[in-house]
Amino acid sequence: MRTHSWNSSVSRRSSVKAMSAGVAALLGLGSGSALAANMTPVLDGSPWRSYRATPDQRGVASGTLAAAPALKWEKPSKDGWVAGVAIVGDRVYAPALEGFVHCFDLKTGEEIWKYRSIDDPDPKKFAAGFKAAPLVTDSAVYVGDEEGVLHALDRKTGKKLWHFASGAEIAGCVAQYGDKLLLASHDSFLYCLSLDGKEVWNFQTNDRINCSPGIADTFTFVAGCDEHLRIIDLQTGKETRDMPLESFLIASPAIVGDLLYVGTHTGLIVCVDWRKGEFVWKYEGPRKMPFHASACVTDDLVIVGGHDKHVHAVERATGKPRWTFPTRAKIESSGAVIDQRFFVGSGDGNLYGIDIMTGKEVWKYNAGRDITAGVAIGEGYLVVGEDEQNGRLLCFG
Repeated sequence: MRTHSWNSSVSRRSSVKAMSAGVAALLGLGSGSALAANMTPVLDGSPWRSYRATPDQRGVASGTLAAAPALKWEKPSKDGWVAGVAIVGDRVYAPALEGFVHCFDLKTGEEIWKYRSIDDPDPKKFAAGFKAAPLVTDSAVYVGDEEGVLHALDRKTGKKLWHFASGAEIAGCVAQYGDKLLLASHDSFLYCLSLDGKEVWNFQTNDRINCSPGIADTFTFVAGCDEHLRIIDLQTGKETRDMPLESFLIASPAIVGDLLYVGTHTGLIVCVDWRKGEFVWKYEGPRKMPFHASACVTDDLVIVGGHDKHVHAVERATGKPRWTFPTRAKIESSGAVIDQRFFVGSGDGNLYGIDIMTGKEVWKYNAGRDITAGVAIGEGYLVVGEDEQNGRLLCFG
């Protein structure tokens, strides 16, 4: 079993303002142009606080991004970057598989602080790595590690506030509901914690939970290896519905009103009416291969990359295919949408920008290494990591 940010070839390691973007688009500037390279993004007050940016997990960014994003800085890490990052204000919060959480200056890449998953300063001592994206609030950073510990850090200093130990790896991002935190673990439990790390309630499923809990109204949604979608009342911690999905899930669900959208390991994209417990539609591509990435859901489309090496866009209302976009390797990166573009990494070493109306490529960056981490877009910048030894964290603006 694997998490949405986990690649089969990898072990533990054996803002540009709207006017500027419009001008660049009109001039047809590519990523190599002098003007594109010299444009400095302006922080636009549009953060990306968690794995899919918002509690409904639609993966849609607000704000702006340059028409031709240029690489601003890069940061290598010994074991690479498999987790998505958070972008809030002028900071990037980046968990690394090497066992560190880094806080970087968004514009320059300068390190502000870093936190290690263990207190031992000995660099030879094993430190549990981070595969889960962080949740960043006004005061804290919450992120789980591969040994099942949730770390709560002071956002300004990186100092540990508290930790909570679950029974197994934490693969998904923490979610916040009011003054409570939701944590899913491979130990099969969904935990509800207070903001000071005390357990309020827990709910046990029948197997590992891979996803980040999505939130709509007063409910949360979890699915994983037991092949069930479970709807939990956040006020009571009780299950209100248990719906068989006929597949285990790696991806996290996106929610729009009463409808939930997710790709499955058996190669389907499904739309579920979670209140009724019914499938609304199912989409199967030309080659039925797994979807491990989480989908982006716009007003009209559901967009997600699959193991068949293609990005698939289907109509949100009907599940009918709109377009597909080919890459040269399987896609495990959870993409992000901003304005009319979908950005996603591929195992072929490329980061792609795709026009969501036409399915045509509008931008590409060749990193040369697998990009399986989730894409984050906030404050006028795009940040994503490479999943290989000495892989780099890449920041574009």
